[in-house]
Order: sequence, then structure tokens, then C-alpha cells
Amino acid sequence: MAETGASPLPSSSPARTPLARAEQFVWLTARVLEQRRFAYHFLDGGADPVETALSAYRNADEGYGHALEPDLRGPVSQPLHTGHALRVLDSIGRCGGQRVERVCRYLTAVSTPDGALPAVHPAQRGYPAAPFVPIVDDPPSDLLATGPVVGLLHRNQVWHAWLFRATDFCWQAVESLEKSHPYEVHAAVAFLESVPDRPRARAAADRLGRLVREHRLATLDPERPNDYPVSAGYAPGEHHYPHDFAHTPDSLARTWFTDEEMSRSLDFLTSEQTEDGGWPIRWRQWAPSTAMESRPIVTIEALRTLRAYGRSIG
Repeated sequence: MAETGASPLPSSSPARTPLARAEQFVWLTARVLEQRRFAYHFLDGGADPVETALSAYRNADEGYGHALEPDLRGPVSQPLHTGHALRVLDSIGRCGGQRVERVCRYLTAVSTPDGALPAVHPAQRGYPAAPFVPIVDDPPSDLLATGPVVGLLHRNQVWHAWLFRATDFCWQAVESLEKSHPYEVHAAVAFLESVPDRPRARAAADRLGRLVREHRLATLDPERPNDYPVSAGYAPGEHHYPHDFAHTPDSLARTWFTDEEMSRSLDFLTSEQTEDGGWPIRWRQWAPSTAMESRPIVTIEALRTLRAYGRSIG
């Protein structure tokens, strides 16, 4: 039998910890990449197996495809897949060097005329995609796709010509927001967390936090979700909570919420673990395979958030 690097846990063991329950869920349902990521983050696994699993999604154009982001199916490279790959590389300390230089060449090739990334490149046409992801022939620049990538490259001190115009686009997009929705705010925060101009980033984050509270984009009381509107186009009940905006205590978004609000949010996150050991997805489910592939990703991030805030996961 091949060695997995983890000891199997009896499914009937009493009072299992959240981590032990999640481990069973991951071995039962996850893709190899998420199995390797879980082992890296929680079982003292190595970074090399994660990178090897991730390489299966890389294409000849140095972008990433093959449904790495589960809601976009098919083999073609996409900005959202490539941003996902960079997040994985960053989480294992491998977001740099020749590998990322090559990724930047892909980003340059698919950028819009103003130097930023579209949410979906039209190469996706003909392959299955979530109905809430529009595919158009001349897509505009999109903060949701560009912000996290720019932030990660700055975080890892990657310097490439692509970054200059993309950074300018993100500043303009973030500082001109008058209304928004949670996923766009997440992208803005990902940009602001690591962009070099820290005073400007803090000022922009403060303004963004006021917008979030004014428009009630964060559900501050999990016991009263109906008091908070769901953004247009989102699934019924697709609320976002303080921990969704501030994944770690040192996030710029952490100051948007009181200690009590964050504590309630983390209590709610803990309670969301389901009987099978995984965490649910809140966005619209449109195909069984996408939901199955997404839940282990969400489960890993839930555990990482709880651990970052000092919550016991086992």
C-alpha cells in the first residue's frame, strides 16, 4: 500500500476534534491537490507534493486551467485559475522565482488594454462554466480577478513589468468604489494587504470598511441573517461574515469589526462544520462535481482561519 503520510482515523472514534473530522472528509472527497494541501497545513506534510499536484493544472502558456477553480471547467488557462494557483504557491512559500516569472508572461498575454485581468478570458467559450460567470468576447478589466494576483505578487516581492499598470488599475478601482459586493471587497482587501504604499493602503482600507458597514455587506449577527441583504446575483442565503473579510487577526479588515462581532463570527464558522466533517459552500451550486470539489477547499480555509485566530481545532 502506498504511504500517504497520515494515519487513518477510525470513523467511529468518539468526540473527534474538528481537525480529525475534517481529515476524514478530505480523504473521502478531495482532489489530490487538496489532500496534499491539507497534509501540508495540518499534518506536517511537505511543500514539494503540493507543488507537484498543482503542476498538473499548468498549461504550456504558463497559465493554469483544468478546473483548478471548480466553477470554470475545461482545460484552458484562465486568470481565476492562475490566481488560485498563486494563492496555493504563496501558502507553501513557493510564490517566486522563474516559476512566477513565467506566470507573469501569461498574465501579460491575457490582460486587457489597460493592463489588468478580465474575470474570464473568452477562451472559456465552448467549455462548461457556472451560469453566474458571463463569457463575453471583449471582457473588461476586473478587480475581482486582478486585485488578489497583484497583492500576492507584491507580497512575495515579485517585480515584473506587468505589475505596474495592473497596480495602477487596482488603486483606481479600489479608491473609486462607491458601492460593491462581498467578493469584490475580498479582492480589494487582498490587494491592499500587500501593496507597497502602506499609508495609502490603510486609508483605502478604512474607507472600504466604512462602505462595508454602511451597506451591511457583512452579516454581523449570525443569528439574524435576514437583517442583512444578500447582494444582487448571489444565491439565497449567501451571506458573508466578518471572518470572510478578515481571514487573520493582522488583516487590514480586522479593524472593521469589534471583538464581539469577530467572536460571534468565529463561533458561527466553528458551528458550520457539518456531520460529514466538511464545511458547506454558500454560493450557488450548479453541478454536483463543482460542489464536491469546492467543499474541501472551503474546509481547508475554514480550519486555517480558526487556527489563525487561536481557536482550538484539535
